[in-house]
Amino acid sequence: MITKQWLKWMITASSAVTASLIMTVGHTADDLATATFAGGCFWCMEEAFEKVEGVDTVISGYTDGRVADPTYQQVSAGRTGHTEAIQIAYDPSQVSYQELLEVFWRNIDPTTPDRQFCDSGSQYRAAIFYHDDEQQRLAEASRRAVEGSKPFKESIVTEIAAVSAFYPAEEYHQGYYLKNSIRYNFYKWSCGRAQRLEELWG
Repeated sequence: MITKQWLKWMITASSAVTASLIMTVGHTADDLATATFAGGCFWCMEEAFEKVEGVDTVISGYTDGRVADPTYQQVSAGRTGHTEAIQIAYDPSQVSYQELLEVFWRNIDPTTPDRQFCDSGSQYRAAIFYHDDEQQRLAEASRRAVEGSKPFKESIVTEIAAVSAFYPAEEYHQGYYLKNSIRYNFYKWSCGRAQRLEELWG
């Protein structure tokens, strides 16, 4: 039986796939690797990573939770265990996973558990979700390197965990910083994200 929930999932997944196909002109699936990060508001993380040369697509979504196919309303209420996250398809011949990790650290506040900037709750926790042993090794090494060279006194609490099911967010969230730039920029500034990143990383 086809349910409304199943149809909703298919529409969301199809939108994400369509967007991915449009943006991966010139690449095949074999050319690309996958990285998954959580850094609070996925709109902001999407903006940060889409500017990186070698990144092919960035999809906003939800991961590391207890419920299949969660909605934004469920996740934002903190009822599913998910965190807002992004999943990145990138070309390793143009950008390395290590370089993506460097971008990740400098776009989060690694000192706050269950919070990023003005957004509080476990659904906004920061995390690196590794896809294989090599990503785990690099992620853990990057955390040690940041811990040893950080320009701030607070401890780093950012989680590193194995990737789990990733669910693309609703279509209106994809590319939000481009489609709704005025609202997005007002949110980003009023949330204090840029100001706190400058304070942490210079």
